[in-house]
Amino acid sequence: MGKAGRITCIFTPYVLTIASLICIIMVGLGCTKASSSTLNNLYFIRLDLSNISSGSAVTTEITDLLSDAGITDVTATEVEATIKTLQDDANIADFYDIGLWGYCEGNSTDSKDTVSSCTDPKAQFYFNPASVLGVSETQLEKELGSSMKKIMKVYKAVSKWMFIAYLVAFIATCAQVLLGVFAIFSRWGSCVTTIVSIVSFLFTLAASLTSTIMFSIAKGSLGTTLKVYGIEVDLGKNIYVATWLAVAFSLGATIFWMLSTCCCSGRSPYSHKDRRNNRGSVTAEKAPYTYEPIGAAHPPFGSQEPHAPQHGYSTSYPPPPAHHNDIPMTHNNQQSSAYEPYRHA
Repeated sequence: MGKAGRITCIFTPYVLTIASLICIIMVGLGCTKASSSTLNNLYFIRLDLSNISSGSAVTTEITDLLSDAGITDVTATEVEATIKTLQDDANIADFYDIGLWGYCEGNSTDSKDTVSSCTDPKAQFYFNPASVLGVSETQLEKELGSSMKKIMKVYKAVSKWMFIAYLVAFIATCAQVLLGVFAIFSRWGSCVTTIVSIVSFLFTLAASLTSTIMFSIAKGSLGTTLKVYGIEVDLGKNIYVATWLAVAFSLGATIFWMLSTCCCSGRSPYSHKDRRNNRGSVTAEKAPYTYEPIGAAHPPFGSQEPHAPQHGYSTSYPPPPAHHNDIPMTHNNQQSSAYEPYRHA
């Protein structure tokens, strides 16, 4: 298989690598631009406070909700006071969408969500509800229970790891796209590209698992607690589709890059040294010490027939070397009737 076959062989993993890179970029661009409806729909989790801002928070069942949430340090009166404070705060948005680099906030009008602003992208970002809601962490911990501090500590550490994993996956995938060009020309290029592809796949998988598990746990643990204050927690959809598509494309690219290291050689079958010297012709050589009829190999001089029979050595032939005379004979008088293989007197 020549260069054209080599290019065809690596076309599939190259396309899959580019598709994985696009999905990772979409995850990174989520919640970074308020004017883009497409990017605004890419968020890991949403905190919906519209029930609070509309003044319709359920306060008649606060006692039961506190019991279900396991909050024993806060009374129903304190919860009602907190809800009233949040309702009076004009800076509280109806919802907050959390992405990889930051978060966006917006308002809900006529069952339509409109993003008003997004924070500037920040490396190793994590969402701090205390600063967003304008309360101290001590007060937030008291309002949400003693486990809130532990949850926020774990969330902060895992968010940093998730950001690093996505960043490494992005860099490795970019390197994979560049190295894929060199894979066209040799298997060594495919080998190096395969190693980078494995790194890209592992970090893409790790980042996707981290984000999915972390925010699913956050929804389960905080959903019940925040429901006491009329806050709903929902997971996004599009961003998880994008991140797991990146994993699928990366896995497919890795498998095909591996295949390109052992298959689809770029060397032409006519490029071997011996065939270059012979220009593609094949020459059969006689094995040493083989026998053949003398009449076929050495036609007699003076004979017009190509296969004229011969008896004895022709007088026109030069005498054989001295060592050729050492032919074993049965009787000395039979030397004149000596024969060679395939030839009889």
